[in-house]
Amino acid sequence: MSETVIRRLWTAREYAEFVGMTPAAAKQQRYMGGGPPYIRLDGRIRYDPADVHAWLNAKKQGGAA
Repeated sequence: MSETVIRRLWTAREYAEFVGMTPAAAKQQRYMGGGPPYIRLDGRIRYDPADVHAWLNAKKQGGAA
């Protein structure tokens, strides 16, 4: 049986703060089609922290050989 993990969604401001950008830059990122998946709930933008972490992990480059 699979477990359902319930976590609080981040606001756009919380996401921006987490990744080190301004809320305006995060908005521009969404407009241009970049960034992690987001959810629009009643006109408000929310991010699932798991999606943000997965997106950041996919952005990793280089590393020790």
